[in-house]
Amino acid sequence: MSGNSLVLPIVLWGRNAPTHCISSLLVMDDLATIISGCHDGQICIWDMTPELEINPRALLFGHTASITCLSKASAGSEKQYIVSASESGEMCMWDVNDGRCIEFTKLACTHTGIQFYQFTIGTQREGRLLCNGHYPEILVVDATSLEVLYSLVSKIAPDWISSVSIIRSHRTQEDTVVAVSVTGILKVWIITAEVSRMQDMDPVFEEESKPIYCQGCQSISFCTFTQLSLLVVCSKYWRVFDAGDFSLLCSVPSENDQAWTGGDFIAADKVIIWTEDGCSYIYKLPASCLPASEHFRSDVGKTKEGSIPPLVYSIADRADKQLLICPPVTRFFYGRREPFHKLLAQGDSAGRLTLWKLKVSSTISLQDAFDKLAPVPAGIIDQLSVLPGSELPIKVTASVYIPSQGRLVCGREDGSIVLVPATQTAIVQLLQGEHMLRRGWPPHRTLRGHRNKVTCLLYPHQLSPRYDQRSLVSGGVDFSVIIWDIFTGEMKHIFCVHGGEITQLLVPPENCSVSLHLHTHTHTHTHRALDRCVMGITAVEILNACDEAVPAAVDALNHPAVNLKQAMTRRSLAALKNMAHHKLQTLATNLLATDHTDKGNLPKYSHNALVVQAMKTNLADPDMHVLFFDVEAVIIQLLTEEAQRPNPTLVSPETLQKAPGGADKGGSFLANKIFKQVKETIKENIKEHLLDEDEEEEEEQRRREEKSKSLSLLEYNLTMDTAKLFMSCLHAWGLNGSLDEVCVSRLGMLRPHTPVSFGLISRGGHMSLMLPTFKDSLLQRLAGGGAAEGRKLSVSEVVGKGTYGVSRAVTTQHLLSVISLANTLMGMTNATFVGEHMKKAPARPPRPGTQESPKTTPPQVSAPALQGQIKQGWSQLAAMHCVMLPELLGLDKFRPPLLEMLARRWQDRCLEVC
Repeated sequence: MSGNSLVLPIVLWGRNAPTHCISSLLVMDDLATIISGCHDGQICIWDMTPELEINPRALLFGHTASITCLSKASAGSEKQYIVSASESGEMCMWDVNDGRCIEFTKLACTHTGIQFYQFTIGTQREGRLLCNGHYPEILVVDATSLEVLYSLVSKIAPDWISSVSIIRSHRTQEDTVVAVSVTGILKVWIITAEVSRMQDMDPVFEEESKPIYCQGCQSISFCTFTQLSLLVVCSKYWRVFDAGDFSLLCSVPSENDQAWTGGDFIAADKVIIWTEDGCSYIYKLPASCLPASEHFRSDVGKTKEGSIPPLVYSIADRADKQLLICPPVTRFFYGRREPFHKLLAQGDSAGRLTLWKLKVSSTISLQDAFDKLAPVPAGIIDQLSVLPGSELPIKVTASVYIPSQGRLVCGREDGSIVLVPATQTAIVQLLQGEHMLRRGWPPHRTLRGHRNKVTCLLYPHQLSPRYDQRSLVSGGVDFSVIIWDIFTGEMKHIFCVHGGEITQLLVPPENCSVSLHLHTHTHTHTHRALDRCVMGITAVEILNACDEAVPAAVDALNHPAVNLKQAMTRRSLAALKNMAHHKLQTLATNLLATDHTDKGNLPKYSHNALVVQAMKTNLADPDMHVLFFDVEAVIIQLLTEEAQRPNPTLVSPETLQKAPGGADKGGSFLANKIFKQVKETIKENIKEHLLDEDEEEEEEQRRREEKSKSLSLLEYNLTMDTAKLFMSCLHAWGLNGSLDEVCVSRLGMLRPHTPVSFGLISRGGHMSLMLPTFKDSLLQRLAGGGAAEGRKLSVSEVVGKGTYGVSRAVTTQHLLSVISLANTLMGMTNATFVGEHMKKAPARPPRPGTQESPKTTPPQVSAPALQGQIKQGWSQLAAMHCVMLPELLGLDKFRPPLLEMLARRWQDRCLEVC
C-alpha cells in the first residue's frame, strides 16, 4: 500500500480470540480504561464501567517484541495518551481514544519501568517520562516528542536500576527521585526547577547513595497517604523505610517458598503484596511504621525482633490459580478522580483480566468476550468451513492473497487448501443479501494433498515474474511441500523428503542459480532447493551458486532469453510457442505504447484497491484476516474502467490476436500483421525440426487448458465488488430509512450483519484494530449520550453509527472516503451494484423449506430515467454523510463545504493520476 494514500482496514477476527499473554498492565486515572501489553508485542484497550464491567475494545499493533512496561503520558482527561516500551528498545505514544500512534522512537536500550512526571514552569505544565531498565542511569524523556533530554547518573557504584519512585513536594519546587539498583543500593536525585528546564544531555548526579541491602528489588512505592514511608519489595522479603532518612522500619520475610513480585500502599496503615503465582496478601503495618503513632520509629533497625504484621486478607489464593504458561502480572491502582475505587488488577497468559475492589471482583478474558457475541465473529471463509455435525469451522492456518486475480488462498488445519474470490467471501461474512440462501457460495475450489495442517503458502509469481503464474506452493506439518497448478487445481509434484514440519517458504534472490524450477510443466529439476538441509561441501557449493552473476536456473519455458537453438535441442514445442508468444506480446506492447490513442490502456497505477493480509498475534493462533482498502486506488480503478468503457477491444496486447485484420489502425494494424507473419515462420520451423512426439505435448497442453477453463472460478468485476463491499461497510445505516431503501434497491448496497470492525493506520505503520466487542462499549457511550431528538440509539442504529463514534480521526477518514467514492460513482455510467456480485452465479435450487429469493435484474444502461435515479441516489448518499451525519454526531468542525472541497480535490488528484 502507498504510504501517502488513505488506507482503511476492516478485520475479520473469526471465533477464536487472539492470544494475549499479558506482560504489563496500566489502569488510567479515571478508572474507565485498562491497558494491557503482551509478550507478543500487541496492546489491548479495555473499557470499564463504574460497576467494574470490562469490555475489550481494540488491539494495537506496532511493536515487534514483548511489551516491558506501560505508563500514562499525559495528565489531562481530554487527551489521554499512554507510552509503551518493548524489549527491542521501541517506544510508542498512543492515543487511548482511537489507538492512533502519535509518536514513536527506538533506543539502544531496554526499558523495564516508566514513570510519568509533570512539573510547572510559570504557567506552563510539561510532562516528562523517567525511564529505567537495562542501563546504569535514569533517562528523562520528553513526554510529547519522546526525545531524551538528560539523564540521572550515578557517581558511586553505578549499576542497572531495578525500580524508581517519585516523591512530590507540595511545599517547595524540589521533587525527589528515589531508585534502587540491582545490587541493593538506594539512590536519590533532587529535581529542581533549573534541572527541569534542561534540554541537553548533561548528566545530573545523585544527592545520596546508601546501601539498604535489598538485592533483587522488584518494586518500590512511595506512600501517597502520609508521604513519609517507602515500601521496597524483594523476592524473599519486603521492607518499609522512613522516607526522610531511609531508616529501616519493618522487614517481613516470605513464607512457603513464595516469591514476592511487587506491592503498594493501599492505606496509611496497610500494604498489599503479591506473589509470582498471582496470589495477593494485605498486611496491617505495625505502629512503628505509622507516622501518626506515638510508637513511630520505635523499632528502627530491629528487623529480627520485630513481629510479622498480621495478615488482614488474602486474594486469589494459590488453590484458585489455574496452570499458566508464565507468571501473571499484578498491579494496584486507585482513582484520582471519580470513582475513587482502589483496584487490584491482574492479567495472565490466557488473556484474562481480573479486578478486585475490596471484596467485589470482576474477571473477563478476550475469549470470554468473543464467546458472548451474537452473531459470532466471522472468519474469512467460515461459510465454507463448517462441516455437517460440527459447530466450529475448520481453522485457517496459512493464507496468501493474489491481488492480480483477486483470489484468497487459505490453508486449513485439516490439510485442505481453499481458493475463493476475496471480495465475495468478505461480502458473505459481513453483509446481508441473497447470497445467504445459497449453498457453497461464493464459488470456490478445494485442493487436497496434505495429510495434516497446512503451515505456509507461497505464490512465487507475486514476488518474481520469472515464476509461472500458475504455480502455488504449500507446506505442512506432514513434512511435505506441494506444487499446485492454481488454475486447474492439479497437484504437479509433492516433495516428502524433509525431516520436519515446514515452517516457511521463501523465493531465492534473482541471481541465485539454485532456485525453485516452478516454470516447467514436467517434474525434472524440480527437486533442487526442495531437498533437505545440507552441510559440508554441498552447502558451500549452494552458497557459492548464490553469488553467480548469470541466473543459470532460468527455465526456457517462460523466460524470454531462451534462444531458438536451445528450444530445438530440447525438442520442446511448448518452449517455442512460449518464446514466440512472449516476443510478440513485447512487440505489441511497444507498438501500442507508440500509439498515442492507446496510451490510456497501459498500466500506470500499480496500487491495489484491496489487499487481504493474514495476521496472528501468536504462532499457535489460527489466521485472522485484515482487508486493507486503498481509497485512492479504488477511485482510480473506477475512473480507469469508466474511461475504457467506450473502446473495450484494446484492453491488452493479447486482444490483437483475436482482432480482424483491418479492424484497427496505426500500430494495432501493424502489430496484427507482424503477428501473422511470425506465426507462419514459427509454424514452418516447428514442422522442420520437431518430431511427432511433440504433438503429444501439444495435445497435453490443450487438455490442460480445457481443464483450466472448466475448473476456473467464476468471473466477476473485482473493482465494482470492492467498491460495493467498502461502501456497504462505510454507510451509516439506520439514520435515514428512506435513504437506506434507496441504497439497497437502487444502488445495490447491502446491510452489515453486525457492526464492522474497522481499524486505523497511524505513523510508522502502527495500527489499531477494533475488536468485535467494541460495539458494546460504543452502545453504552452513544446510547448514554443520546442522539437526535434526545432518543437513545438502538443496537441496529449502532451498526451504522457506531463506526462514526469512535474518534475524530476515524470519523474524518470514513466521511471523506464515503463522500469521495459516492461522488466518483455519481459521475460514472450505470454505477449501480444491483446484483453485481451475483451476476455470474450458477442457478441452484433453494434449500428445503426456504423460499427462493427474488432474482434481481440489472437495470438497463440505456434508460435515461434510470441513470438519473442512480445518480440521484449517490448524490443523496454523499449529502447525508456530508451534512446530516456530522450534525447528528455533534461534530461542529466538520463543515459540509470543507468535506465537499476535500473530496473534490481528492477526485481531481485521482483524475490526474489516470
